[in-house]
Amino acid sequence: MSYFKDIYEVKPVEITPGITIRTLWGDNVMMSLIENEPDADVPEHTHPHEQAGMVLEGEFDMSIDGEWVRMRKGMSYVIPGGVPHALKAIGQRGLVLDIFSPPREDYKERISNAIKPAWDTTATE
Repeated sequence: MSYFKDIYEVKPVEITPGITIRTLWGDNVMMSLIENEPDADVPEHTHPHEQAGMVLEGEFDMSIDGEWVRMRKGMSYVIPGGVPHALKAIGQRGLVLDIFSPPREDYKERISNAIKPAWDTTATE
């Protein structure tokens, strides 16, 4: 059984118009590579999961609990569970690494037909 996975081998799944995710998870943590098209938005929402992330490429405005900040490459954030947050891209493609704990069951359900989880292997593979 291999514990390694190339995230770019994971099929992207669109979660909202212009926003796709490539996601892997274990028992207690989930990692999503988020790609956004220019001017794509993630509407304000909440979920019970703690979320942390880092901007890898691009620039966008992000709101956490009503506070808006211009996010650029290298900037990070931590969002407690239940706190409202949103994202507005600024005319360019973006790439963000998101970490969730515990794993989001809604994401797992949405992508279960699109990917084979990295841990779902047999001894013969």
